[in-house]
Amino acid sequence: MKKLIKAALSALAASFVLISGTAFAQSAICYNCPPEWADWGTALKAIKEKTGITVPADNKNSGQSLAQLIAEKNSPVADVTYLGVTFGIQAAKDSVVTPYQPKGWDQIPAGLKDDQANWFTIHSGTLGFMVNKDALKGKPVPKSWADLLKPEYKGMIGYLDPASAFVGYVGAVAINQARGGSLDNFGPAIEYFNALQNNEPIVPKQTSYARVLSGEIPILLDYDFNAYRAKYKDQANIDFVIPTEGTVVVPYVMSLVNKGPNAENGKKVLDFVLSDEGQAIWANAYLRPVRASAMSKEAQSRFLPEAEYARATTVDYAKMAAVQKAFSDAYLKQVK
Repeated sequence: MKKLIKAALSALAASFVLISGTAFAQSAICYNCPPEWADWGTALKAIKEKTGITVPADNKNSGQSLAQLIAEKNSPVADVTYLGVTFGIQAAKDSVVTPYQPKGWDQIPAGLKDDQANWFTIHSGTLGFMVNKDALKGKPVPKSWADLLKPEYKGMIGYLDPASAFVGYVGAVAINQARGGSLDNFGPAIEYFNALQNNEPIVPKQTSYARVLSGEIPILLDYDFNAYRAKYKDQANIDFVIPTEGTVVVPYVMSLVNKGPNAENGKKVLDFVLSDEGQAIWANAYLRPVRASAMSKEAQSRFLPEAEYARATTVDYAKMAAVQKAFSDAYLKQVK
């Protein structure tokens, strides 16, 4: 009897190991894959359906994800991570991610992927004007950075505090580049913000999406995906404008975690997010997929034409991150 019990227990243990191993083999951990952002909820379901790999939702932000990757560096828990581009660059410097070229790598434009393949863009946001046309009360939709300096827009312009909010800093970089500055010289941006003070801009420190929809802020410097969401999902009378002088693109990137416990599954997840189906999910969430060819005609119709986006350029994102504090200090001292 004892032998029979022992044999049964051994068989049960073996089955448990087999089941556990199978379940473990069918999973991958992603840091910062929040279901309410960028329609990751749909993406995680699609990954499960197409690859059989379960990726649990994760509500960390980029900073929290990087901090945890660093803390777990000697014993990684995650397999892949999704980050704002500056955090992706820092993750590579901290050696918590490792090179991988997913399927579709060759279709990613230069400037939107790391030369060493430590990170790559899956979709991006473009900085421009989110305009509530009803709130303009008959005034024309502004088309340029220069337009915003016109007295007719007094009290109508908003931008997030560029000394504290990242999107505000992105706006400063865009203005600076468009007006002849560089990441070594923010003089044109400081000059512009000082001139803009004549129009009494509204400068909140946190996201102001609802304030644009209500008309409290008729013109907000913001990303295209927020404007498209307002227009097509919330049915607001909103236009998105890419200023005629140009603007910048902000990538959202993914990476394979260095020595992650399920590296092969992680690679399959990264392959999926660049696939036609994966890219279509981002397009349907109003984020511009890095592989524009994967967009359906219906999705394309919600975005401005490619000719408009040609005015949106990449920058040296590592340097952009490195000089952010210096710009913030200058803005606080010099913009009155």
